[in-house]
Amino acid sequence: MSEMNHPKALGSTRLGFADEGELDRFVAKLEEFERGELAPDAWRAFRLVHGVYGQRQDGPMMVRCKIPQGVLTPEQLLALAEVSERWSNGKGHITTRQNVQFHFIKMEDVEAVVRRLGAAGLTTREACGNSVRNITGCPYAGVSEQEPFDVTPYAEAMTRHLLRGPLSSTLPRKFKIAFGGCCGGDCVGAGFHDIGFLARVRDGRQGFRVSIGGGLSTLRRAGFLAHEFLPVEQIFDVAEAVLRVFDRTGDRKNKAKARLKFVIERLGVEGFLAEYRKEHEAIAAQGGRPLGELPPVAIPRLKRAFLQPAGPGFDAFVDKNVRAQKQRGQVAVTVRVTLGDLSTAQLRGLAQIAREMSAEEQLRTTAEQNLVVRFIAREALPALHARLQSLGLALAGPRTIGDVTSCPGAMSCKLAVTQSRGLADLLSRHLEEHPEVAALAETLAIKVSGCPNGCGQHYVAGIGFQGSVRKIAGRPVPQYHVFLGGKFDGSSFGRLAVKVPARRAPQALTRLLELYATEKQSGETPEDYFARVPLPRAQALLADLTDMAESEATPDDFIDLGEKQSFQVVLQEGECAA
Repeated sequence: MSEMNHPKALGSTRLGFADEGELDRFVAKLEEFERGELAPDAWRAFRLVHGVYGQRQDGPMMVRCKIPQGVLTPEQLLALAEVSERWSNGKGHITTRQNVQFHFIKMEDVEAVVRRLGAAGLTTREACGNSVRNITGCPYAGVSEQEPFDVTPYAEAMTRHLLRGPLSSTLPRKFKIAFGGCCGGDCVGAGFHDIGFLARVRDGRQGFRVSIGGGLSTLRRAGFLAHEFLPVEQIFDVAEAVLRVFDRTGDRKNKAKARLKFVIERLGVEGFLAEYRKEHEAIAAQGGRPLGELPPVAIPRLKRAFLQPAGPGFDAFVDKNVRAQKQRGQVAVTVRVTLGDLSTAQLRGLAQIAREMSAEEQLRTTAEQNLVVRFIAREALPALHARLQSLGLALAGPRTIGDVTSCPGAMSCKLAVTQSRGLADLLSRHLEEHPEVAALAETLAIKVSGCPNGCGQHYVAGIGFQGSVRKIAGRPVPQYHVFLGGKFDGSSFGRLAVKVPARRAPQALTRLLELYATEKQSGETPEDYFARVPLPRAQALLADLTDMAESEATPDDFIDLGEKQSFQVVLQEGECAA
């Protein structure tokens, strides 16, 4: 075992995911490229598999660190802090796949970045490219009062089984897996993953409900049910069988139609199942892929209480951010992270909180771009709240209407049309300034993407915004497609209702919330209402906002949110599918 992967080096029982020899090979390939011995396309394919992604700006790179199931130790948080401070823009960004990525890194600094991450057991391997991407998991797994069992060790075992596997980095397109089921439902968006595993118990035996072939983007598809109940011992067999079919039948020529969902679209569910069963039987004939010993789960060691009086804002924080665990006297605290961005100081402060106050000495990232601190003694909450306040992280209301999710958008992405982060910030501030509006639908999920690919997961939001462009008097104006009625839980996809200029989005949101408050049925959630409201009803309500004559346009309408110069659509060849 290399020193970087030794448990003592990580400060916990969890082994790391880094490989020292792999880091050396990465540097060797980089040097080949710099000497002109490796073609640009070959270098691009290689670095993408290692999580190094080109930005829309000429020169800087994005480096994505894979965070399996979102679990981070204090030592790993400190490594992220150092990367953000020394080589990035002073921030680490939590993604909707529970990763942490860094922007504006110079190519000459990439080696130092991946080595610093590797020293903490973190890897960038298969965080980008045509690979098995980060396997996501429920951040409440292991502490939920409703869960059938803790899925964490199974998700981690799957990560370790597939990471650097024979097919895991040479697929026709990216491949996504999720593990959840803490409440008996779909808490991880399993339905829009290539494979979704949801925990179930049957006759005292642990297993998973398995769906296959989900996806977002321009072809939204909910995965079909492949196994109502799959014993936990067979999860490797299933994953390998699906990957074999995808590797063999996926489209390697047209990346726009290369995802697994297009294979199923072409073959049909029954046709795909026939191919899947062939591979599954072949694997079984070889003796299967035994699950083996599961990775260890952190053993909580209760911390001292850190008693102190409650400060301003504490009651709202407890009401909105704290969730009881099944472990008596322990709670899980969700930390709301604005736009998913954590500063260097915040990362270091969180490392200290995890080490000193969390009995399991870990944090977990979430698909909503937040963090969960678990195994906190209930009596220690005032002290934790005070620490988070000192870090600027005590904002109440994660997973509420003001906690808007967004992809990076045109800040860095080559495919983005608009500054999605600018709209997310504008909507959050609008709701904060108008609490009476936010109160109309407090539980509503709002998500924003800068293009149709849906990295902000806007298709599965109660109200989703997708960046686009229109022309007024020949000049481009940033606008957003507004989708209504999507659901993360259950993977129901929103319907396109209208297209509004970017700066009119807050007005559109307010009117939609007022419509919900007026027309909702007793106990009806915002998502359920927006899934059923007739689109002509919403379109008539917003008609005056969707149309913009030249005489109505203001100078600001021609400037994207968060920018100062005139809006221009700058589309480049994206690398997310290269």
